[in-house]
Amino acid sequence: MYQQVDLGHFAAAHADGALVVDVREPHEYESGHVPGAHLIPLGVLAHRASELPKGHPIYVICQSGSRSHHAAGLLHQLGHDVRSVLGGFAHWASAGHPVVRGTRANAG
Repeated sequence: MYQQVDLGHFAAAHADGALVVDVREPHEYESGHVPGAHLIPLGVLAHRASELPKGHPIYVICQSGSRSHHAAGLLHQLGHDVRSVLGGFAHWASAGHPVVRGTRANAG
């Protein structure tokens, strides 16, 4: 089974350089995402899972936590070390954490 992590745990992992995968749709990602998050929409995740490293924690995030729950289950079945972020991006943004807008993973 995979882990579900709260915002505090995720924020600490993010600060330490965690690998973050955003499974929302491109328009959602472009309107705001966690800095450094890689966009792989849930609908194509199974086909692109081989792009992700095994043996390295992957934090999966969506808007509220539902899609990341499904994505984490899929990645876990494929042998990845995965964690689903409870509350998702909405919780991240409402807590005042940094947000990047646009198509790039990071600002600049």
